[in-house]
Amino acid sequence: MQLKVEGTSMRKFIAGIFAVVMLSTTVASAENWPQWRGPSLNGVSAERNLPVKWTADENIAWKLAMPSWSGSTPIVWNDRVFLNVAEGDDLYLWCVERTKGALVWKKLLGAGNVKMRKQNMSSPSPVTDGKGVFVMTGTGILKGFDFNGKEIWSRDIQKDYGEFGLQWGYASSPLLLDNALYVQVLHGMKTDEPSYVLRLDKTSGKTIWKVERLTSAIRESPDAYTTPAVLRYGKTAELVVTGGDVVTGHDLATGKELWRANGLNPENLPFYRIVASPVIFNDIIYAPTRVKPLLALKAGGRGDISTSHVLWSTPNGPDVPTPVTDGKYFYIVNDKGIMWCLDAKTGAEIYGQQRLKPGTYSGSPVLADGKIYVTNEDGLTSVVKAGAVFEVLAENPLNDYCLSSPAISGGQIFIRTSTNLYCIGKK
Repeated sequence: MQLKVEGTSMRKFIAGIFAVVMLSTTVASAENWPQWRGPSLNGVSAERNLPVKWTADENIAWKLAMPSWSGSTPIVWNDRVFLNVAEGDDLYLWCVERTKGALVWKKLLGAGNVKMRKQNMSSPSPVTDGKGVFVMTGTGILKGFDFNGKEIWSRDIQKDYGEFGLQWGYASSPLLLDNALYVQVLHGMKTDEPSYVLRLDKTSGKTIWKVERLTSAIRESPDAYTTPAVLRYGKTAELVVTGGDVVTGHDLATGKELWRANGLNPENLPFYRIVASPVIFNDIIYAPTRVKPLLALKAGGRGDISTSHVLWSTPNGPDVPTPVTDGKYFYIVNDKGIMWCLDAKTGAEIYGQQRLKPGTYSGSPVLADGKIYVTNEDGLTSVVKAGAVFEVLAENPLNDYCLSSPAISGGQIFIRTSTNLYCIGKK
């Protein structure tokens, strides 16, 4: 068969082919946001040409009504968005069609939703590998589904291992890595049972290992609402866990504790629960605590590394928002919207005590496209230029209560408030 195209038809034909190629390239290069802290597990995205300015009505591709607030961040994989959702007394996993914002399916996770100050039992974010989606509730129900909403397996972590004993309810998100889910239960305020970390097979939900994580922390200080991180250096990969006044590294295959650094509660205070999660970039571990001190540690330690591997520390850490870094600059936003930029390797202050819009900040900043996006509890997202000079590029109001962190995928930003899930950017 011979294809013959001439003149204007040829130009249109070539333009059409070019458009298809460009669209294919864009789709192929678009990043998913498969876990709470994104594709690299550290709040950084390689996406470009992201929205800078919007309102609740402008530069919005779509919005979908939500039944309640949540600290859970939406996760995105290609044309699907997944959310952990509280509806009255019940908890659901929602699957949303990404192009138009329509609900595709929702599956009941369990009953027993309770409200504890800001939190309800939908706080843990789901995780996905593009085939399955896995979600845990604050009540300890952990389930795996396929993308069609078929339940693959179900676990009740409290039934298997005892009641959670945190002061403000369970809120840690699972971590998905290769064929395994890692789940931490760090508690002590309302229980004498030890804290522990689990590795589960993602295909079956069965426990591969369970290790106790001992601590000498007192009162509320054993409690942690953090999510584990992964440290990679050379050919080594380790699980990093913060809480109970310490940061620890664990062997992925066995759960064995490889190293431990004290110093997250140097005065042994009784209410030093930890909310902000550990951040890993290259071979440095950044471990927040309850404001001070935030520790930066180098990789490769074994045993007690409390002094031997500390690179730097700062008293100006966050309480709730997890920091973000590009490896050169380390950005901290505290609960009052005060921002610091430090040298990521030395801790030297690049700029400090720069104020974002006044308000309470619970969502964690994300870094993409040379910008830092951070959303406060009033639903206002500040867009700050990344780099050595503090510059606010835009302040974008949604005028609604927000605890969640932004998610970035395919040139769009997803922000969840108490009444809507917003898809921001071009349709």
